[in-house]
Amino acid sequence: MEKLDAATKLFEALSRLPKELVVLIISALPIVERTGAPIAVAKYHMPIWEAFVFAGVGMALPILPILLLLGPVSEWLEKHSHIMARILGWIFEHTRRKHSEKIDRYGALGLFLFVAVPLPLTGSWTGALLAYLFDIDLKYALPSLFIGALAAAFLASLATAGAVAIVKLIGGLALGVFILLAIGALFAGRLLRKRGQEDL
Repeated sequence: MEKLDAATKLFEALSRLPKELVVLIISALPIVERTGAPIAVAKYHMPIWEAFVFAGVGMALPILPILLLLGPVSEWLEKHSHIMARILGWIFEHTRRKHSEKIDRYGALGLFLFVAVPLPLTGSWTGALLAYLFDIDLKYALPSLFIGALAAAFLASLATAGAVAIVKLIGGLALGVFILLAIGALFAGRLLRKRGQEDL
């Protein structure tokens, strides 16, 4: 729920930009990255392939900078700030503990699945953090994360398009049933009136 609220606020702030750029930016940000494709399909009515492209590129954009910069930046922050050292230490330790079994067992394939499968707090940002924490070689981590990001964007686009189609179908069926009931009520009313007049 918080993710959707954050995405809505961000979406409102970006609403003056072209829709493709909005989807790309939202998909490139942490926490809300998985909402890019649903916004593309549900809000902007983009075809699945277009939503997939812009959301996929957006999710893939931060991967290389995170992999290259996370180590030097975190080391610099730890040296220059005791508070940041404690915060980063807690984040790193918590992330290691939570995901060590999967990453130790599956390695780069685990990274792909982690990014591709839509679960809470999974995605490109966390996947790149895991690659750094578990010291997965860049040549394995990078393709795994990129392909995972594209798979996540494709699955989200497909799922949202399916949900929108179901809602439209249910809406259409509900409208059809309402019209039939209204016509039936109209005929029933006329029939009752006619019988009432005959009884008199």
